[in-house]
Amino acid sequence: MAGIWTLIEVAGEAALLLWGLHMVQSGIMRAYGTRLRQRLGTALSNRRRGFAAGLLVTSLLQSSTATAFMVASFCAAGAVALVPGLAAMLGANVGTALIVQLFSFDVSAVAPLLILLGVVAFRGGEQSRRRDLGRASIGLGLMLLALELMQTTVAPVEHSPALRAVLAALSENPLANLLIAAVLAWAMHASVAAVLFVASLHAGGVIGADAAIAMVVGANIGSAFNPLLGGDRSDPARLRVPLGNVVNRLIGAVMVMAALPWVAAALAAVDPSPARLVANAHLAFNLVLALAAMPLLPGFARLLERVLPDRAAGSDPAAPRYLDDAALGTPPVALANAEREALRQADALEEMLRAIAAGFRSEDRDLGRRVARLNEVVDRLNRGVQAYLAALGPETLGDEERRRVAEIQTFAINLESAGDVLERSLARVAAKWAKAGVALDPEMMASIEAVHARGLEQLQLAVAAFMREDVAAARRLIEEKERMRVEEAETARRFALAAEPAAVASAGLLLEVVRDLKRVGGHLAATAHPLLERIGALRPTRLTEPPEEGLHPA
Repeated sequence: MAGIWTLIEVAGEAALLLWGLHMVQSGIMRAYGTRLRQRLGTALSNRRRGFAAGLLVTSLLQSSTATAFMVASFCAAGAVALVPGLAAMLGANVGTALIVQLFSFDVSAVAPLLILLGVVAFRGGEQSRRRDLGRASIGLGLMLLALELMQTTVAPVEHSPALRAVLAALSENPLANLLIAAVLAWAMHASVAAVLFVASLHAGGVIGADAAIAMVVGANIGSAFNPLLGGDRSDPARLRVPLGNVVNRLIGAVMVMAALPWVAAALAAVDPSPARLVANAHLAFNLVLALAAMPLLPGFARLLERVLPDRAAGSDPAAPRYLDDAALGTPPVALANAEREALRQADALEEMLRAIAAGFRSEDRDLGRRVARLNEVVDRLNRGVQAYLAALGPETLGDEERRRVAEIQTFAINLESAGDVLERSLARVAAKWAKAGVALDPEMMASIEAVHARGLEQLQLAVAAFMREDVAAARRLIEEKERMRVEEAETARRFALAAEPAAVASAGLLLEVVRDLKRVGGHLAATAHPLLERIGALRPTRLTEPPEEGLHPA
């Protein structure tokens, strides 16, 4: 009965360790998740920067799994090359080892202080970010407390005769230790928690040094399978980074297990204390693998690209490609997926603009149907993005992430509205003119092409403001909207002054084009409003103050 109760205690303390880890991850993710994702995407430009970025992000999130989902998402979309992505995972693995290094020291005395500070920040903080950081502080304190309780619980177990018999059998089979730890880490979804659990068992004398090192290796393997098994398998390219990480760790495991007695002796010579031995084993395993693998990444990346080729383009261009339901539990990754799908809307809208501009130059009787098909792509992608973002639980989002959700939704809706204008108005104007078989004079054609070129520029500015939060692009977008308003007034004036039938027809056509593209520009300019409002660069209204009562304007 006492043995069963001990197992319950250990299981409860392991659960407390996992819950604390979850609180740290969710707190940091809510506070800085979107910013970390943006910094990670920017940093993945070469191997060294990718390694450093993976290490930093994982050290903050305390989860290489979350980093793996982000990196795999960037690489699958073609936003970054595969080699820096693989380097980022090597850095992420070292990042988890540094976390274990921190916990291997006796810092349990600060657990009450961390919990106290966290509760004060969480309950007294009016700002969401302060509450999120308070949540992370509570989680960190709970992790330290769980480790202290675990070591206290397992300490008397060393003297159990039944346990000694079991451990004697396991010590002769390191592979069994490796497999047990691999399953444990996979179930926990966290190598940090699994390795810390192993350290507690070794510190309590429950397992020996050889078994502890074998379990450390197993924990590294088990946690590497989480992003591989939980990723989107519909696109093989998304599995390149997690598969590369698994292969890297399996190769390292074979090497360590082949030299296990010598590895254990070397680590014991460095620091024989149980907690430090386990932490050093975890760090050495990942650091040596990183140093050995970094020069080989280009060839390894080519092999992965051959084994997992890019998915063939689907027959339905309106079918979402990046809205991976498995990423909904990791908001920064889900937001990146929604952003890329919204960019596909922008691509379809650009194709619509170019097709309509070409329609004025040639007699394209299929123009209306082609533009309608492209607008259907824009509409269906918008519906997919909106449904995907709605599936994100509000309780998992921080302030920045909720703001970004609203910005993506606004961007996608405005693109859909712009597409409707192009299909229902401008495309019909171009098709009607093409069917009439009347050639436009060079001056009129140049004016129409110039207006379309400005529409394309506005679309590019909208994408820059949306993706990079480019304030200069957002300002230019609003300025272009005002210029289009002035140009509409000038075109209307020329139309009113036209006298000859041919001049009236030409001026009327140009007026229709300018008016429709002005409406498109208005929808595109609306995508810049959230950014400019946030920095206080947008007036709330263009109206002047109303005149005093009894006075009327002259």
